Amino acid sequence: QVQLVESGGGLVQAGDSLRLSCVPSGRTLSPFTMGWFRQAPGKEREIVAEVKWIGGDTFSATSKKDRFTISVSVIKNTLYLQMNNLKPEDTAVYYCAAHRPSVVEYEYWGQGTQVTVSS
Repeated sequence: QVQLVESGGGLVQAGDSLRLSCVPSGRTLSPFTMGWFRQAPGKEREIVAEVKWIGGDTFSATSKKDRFTISVSVIKNTLYLQMNNLKPEDTAVYYCAAHRPSVVEYEYWGQGTQVTVSS
């Protein structure tokens, strides 16, 4: 079992930046695939970005949103999501998730952190 703890959400104005963090409690980030998802009110959950463990301390990152950057700090054992030039449509609950390399679907989910962008 992997427990994921997110932090960094909040209320910001359009154009601001935020960085979300996710720490796997009691485990290292590798060898999991880690991702950030979001769910806005009345909408389906969507993936924002993910990193896949390649080997050693190396991860391959993919972002689905141009203004968002996913990254890993192996030293701090932390997953980040840097969000720049935030827009009101980015308002959502953001979730950190993970799955083992042998599994296709995400297995472990954090409790979510609210991001609210005012216009």
